[in-house]
Order: sequence, then C-alpha cells, then structure tokens
Amino acid sequence: MAEVKGAGTVLQDEWKAEGVLNAIDRQFADLMLQLDGGSSPELWLAAALASHVVQKGNVCLDLKSAAGKPWQEEDSAATLICPPCDVWLASLQGTKPVGRPGEFKPLILDGSGRLYLHRYWRYERILVEFFRSRIRAPDPEVDLALLRSGLDRLFPGYGGEQPDYQRVAALAAVCKTLAVIAGGPGTGKTSTVVKILALLLEQARDLRLRIALAAPTGKAAARLRESVKKAKREMPCPAGILDLIPEEVSTLHRLLGWIPHSTRFRFDQSNPLPFEAVVVDEASMIDLPLMAKLARALPAQCRLILLGDRDQLASVQPGAVFGDICGAGELPGWSMDFARLVEKGSGEHLMCGPAPGSTAGLQNSIVTLQKNYRFGEGSGIAAVSRLVNAGEGENALEAASGGRYTDIAWLDLPPPAQLEQALEAVILECYSPYLETSAPEAVFESFNRFRILCAVRRGPFGVLAVNQAVMNILERAGLIEPRERWFHGQPVLITVNDYQQKLFNGDVGIVLAAARDPAADAPRRVYFPAEGGGFRKLLPMRLPEHEIVYAMTVHKSQGSEFDRVLLILPPVPSPVLTRELIYTGITRASRRVGIWGSRPVFVEAAVRRTERTSGLRDALWP
Repeated sequence: MAEVKGAGTVLQDEWKAEGVLNAIDRQFADLMLQLDGGSSPELWLAAALASHVVQKGNVCLDLKSAAGKPWQEEDSAATLICPPCDVWLASLQGTKPVGRPGEFKPLILDGSGRLYLHRYWRYERILVEFFRSRIRAPDPEVDLALLRSGLDRLFPGYGGEQPDYQRVAALAAVCKTLAVIAGGPGTGKTSTVVKILALLLEQARDLRLRIALAAPTGKAAARLRESVKKAKREMPCPAGILDLIPEEVSTLHRLLGWIPHSTRFRFDQSNPLPFEAVVVDEASMIDLPLMAKLARALPAQCRLILLGDRDQLASVQPGAVFGDICGAGELPGWSMDFARLVEKGSGEHLMCGPAPGSTAGLQNSIVTLQKNYRFGEGSGIAAVSRLVNAGEGENALEAASGGRYTDIAWLDLPPPAQLEQALEAVILECYSPYLETSAPEAVFESFNRFRILCAVRRGPFGVLAVNQAVMNILERAGLIEPRERWFHGQPVLITVNDYQQKLFNGDVGIVLAAARDPAADAPRRVYFPAEGGGFRKLLPMRLPEHEIVYAMTVHKSQGSEFDRVLLILPPVPSPVLTRELIYTGITRASRRVGIWGSRPVFVEAAVRRTERTSGLRDALWP
C-alpha cells in the first residue's frame, strides 16, 4: 500500500493525481468550485465524493462516517485522508452550491451529515412522502365476511404453530393500499399474490378492477407470467374470477411508458397510471430513481403490492429501496388494531408489540413469509442459504462441504490452468442436451435448466474466462462452431436497454440455424421468448450490445431460476463478495447447486454485508 497522504486539509490535486476519482467526479467537483467562486478543497472533495459514491450504488455521502478516515478504492494503491468532520461540515455550510433540505441547489446537506446530489435527495423525499401518505390515508372499505370466506377457501389447512403468514399477507393487501410481501425463494410470494388478486376481484363484485403486473426486467416479467398462469390453473375460484386475473406482465419501463432519449416516463404525477391495483415482483431489484417514478405515477387510491426478497442483492443502480422499506430485518411489531383486524378477518393470531420509531402504521403493511414450500427439511440449499444469510460463514461452509446434503456440493477452486478440465464433465452433461434439440421451445427449456454464475466479470474465474472455457469444451466435443460469427446454439445476453427493438438488459436469446427451424427464412436468427408466448426472431445485426452467456454474473442472474447452478467464486477477497451475493447465487437453484471457491474467501464473504448509504431507512424507521 502506498504511503498515506494528507493530514487535515485535503489538497484536491493529490486526489486528482492519484486517480482515486474518475473524470466525471473531478469535472463535477470543478464545476461546484466555479459556482462557488472560491477554491475550497473541502468543497471540491465533498462534491467529487458525492458524485463518486452514487456510481457505487449509494444514494448519498455520509460525511460523518468518512471524515478523518482513509478513503481507498480497491483498484488504487493510494490512500488519502478525508478532513476532520467539524472542519469539513463548517467549510460546506454557506457555500453557494450546498443547500439545506428543501432548497434548490446542486448539493443538499441534511442535518445528519449526509450530502446528496440534488436529484437523489429529491427521489428519496418523493418516496418518503409517498409511504407517509399511504399510511395516513384511510383504509379501503372491505367486506370482512366475504374476505374471511375467500381466505378459508384459498388458504386451507395450514395447521402450523406459527400464523399462516400467507393469509396475513393476503388480508393486508386487501385491507391496505400498500402491501409489502417479503420472503425467500419458495415461500409462495407469487402464488399468494395471485390469490390476493382473486380476493380483490371478489371484493369489487360488479365494479371494474384494472390490475397491472410488472417486474424490473424482461426475464423477471417472464417468470412472473409463467407463475401466474400456473397458479391460476390450481386455484379454486369461479371461472369468471380467474378470467379477470391478468396474465400479461410488463417491465416497469414499459408500464410507465418510457420516452425515448429521456429520463422521464409518459405516466407521472400529472398523468397517473389507469389502474386500481399494481403488483411489482422482484422489488429488491428496483433502484431509487425508478421506485420514485413509479410512486409518482400511482393514483392516490391505487393499491401497490411489492414482492421481493430483502436478503438478495440490491439493485445495480443507486439505492437499496426494498431493504430500506423492510427496515432492519427483524419481524415488525404489528399494532394492536391491525392484530384485531387480522383475527377478525382471517382468524390468525399475531404477536403484536411496540414498533417504536416506525413511520406510524408502516409495520402493518409489511409481512414476511416464513414457510418454505420448495425445499424440504433435508435441503442443503435451504440450510446453506440460511446460514449465509445469518453471517455464519464457517457453519455454512461445513454444511456445503460436509457431504450431508445431496443437493449442494463444495469443490475447492482448481488452478486456473485446470479450469477447462474441471468444467468439462458438468458442461457436457448440462449443455449438450440443448444443443442436440431442434424445436425452439425445447432448446430454451433445456438451456434454462443450468447456468454458471460468477461473482466477477474479469480474472481467471470471471465471466469472460469461464465463457471462453465453456466454448472451448463444446467446440472440442463438436457441439458448436465458435469460429462462425453466429453459430447455432449461441446464447446471448442483452446488456443494454433497446426500447425500439423491445430488448432489455438481462434478456437472453439463442441463435438457431434455419435447418433446425424450417419456418425461419434466414440462415441464422436470434430467438427471444415473446411476452404473449412463442418467440421473436431477429437478425443478429439488429441486436444491441450483448455477450455470450453460458456463464453470467450473479447480479445478472437476479430474477432467474434454474434447476441447477454452478457458483464460481474468485480465489481472493473482493468488496463485491458479500453474503448477499452468495445467498443470491445459491438461491437461483431450485434442485442442485455446486460451489467452487476458496474456503477462507467464502467464509469472509459470508460475514461481509452490503452497506448502502441513504436516508430512506432512517426516515421510514426513525
């Protein structure tokens, strides 16, 4: 590590010279100095870091936490000291670019020492006011006898010692205009929300109830669509009710009406969405700006139902909104009034208690599903993910590697030179079937049963290296011809949004040769699942930015589910290796998961939590 530089006042040229900050950060800081008409190095540094932390997923810069401490980036050898807190805060107060909450200035400094870029402060305030308004609003009128009858029919025979939290969640969603349903994979979030829609339609009787279903990505939308169709087939409801439950699921961008070459949407506060209920799945993936824009577009009486897993990775963009909404992670203490409502409307008995500090009533809108219907008591996936989630790295490693479970296995990471040899058996077993299949439906079904997930993109065990290793293995086996620019069976991952082509970041397509699809009129087409079923066929040259996707990052896998997953971790610690990443990677598998890694790195990662700085949690749970 380079010698620590700076003592007391930070000199901006030191930070520029050491490459700690990128060009955008530095230019923004230079502009703030110009607006101020001074030469304050403390203002320059605060502005540069406020810009910098947003690119790292934070909403704001916590000056009090950073003050007087070294600031070091993982890709920089330089370590520089931030100014003392009192010096830093005093130097910012009264400068022209820095304002207090409510002022229209480029930077906003709140009373807790958090420094925001103005637009992110504004997004945060939009959400705070949205949730407060929902809690203050009167609850919808509900026929409790009809609701109780519907709950008994749709959620029969639970018989557990704990309350049936699916019933509680359903009641909350019917009786409130805001419902947050949290839970891990297999806890029945989707099946619960389909039953909620049936209950809402029963309550509406002859009135029209317009319902929208949405998800952050096309991939997550497709999964929700299939889950809704499956749940409807198994639900004891009159055909008239089932027919009214929508099956179309859109991305949030499509729902809100994206305007080309703009950060705005067609639907907003002045032109609200035309729905009485909006359901959003995979809400943990939604960043702060998008959640704020969704909140602004909802009519006052429209129900919002958010589904998500608060233990998953947060959004790639700034914010950890779903986690902030859910609070610190423990079960909330419901109010006595809500507990009485739940008992009267569902027969469930809640343990209520004080929830000091919560925004009055917010705890009554949050229900965490507890029972797992996917994994049995002997599931290694369930056991290891639970231990990782609790930060018990040593116990999680022992459970994964001890041979007790048949659905999870550990392998010490092979040397980089032996990666292809180590991968060969599993690649030929899992990827050969889709390459030997002809019908597009069967190709996608087979391909989506397995995926390799990596923690990082670069390095000998990153996405790029692993994808190349897989192609080498398949080429030697005569299954692909990668020397062709577009070869049959080539899987592609879209990496940018292209609204004109209706392709979105995270969408996966597969190149199929005309000989395998007689209906095709070109030698090669890239097939993508269509929203209404079937496939879209695009010429390869029409694709936006994309990459091979035999392996993908854990971040890109959010919203997906595979029968089998191979999770490959790098051999050295990294800030991206956190318990949320490992938990997310493991829980993408429904039947079997293999983990390749270094034991010390795994244990360290399971202990480290992802921390994102914002003021939303403090505002909602003061």
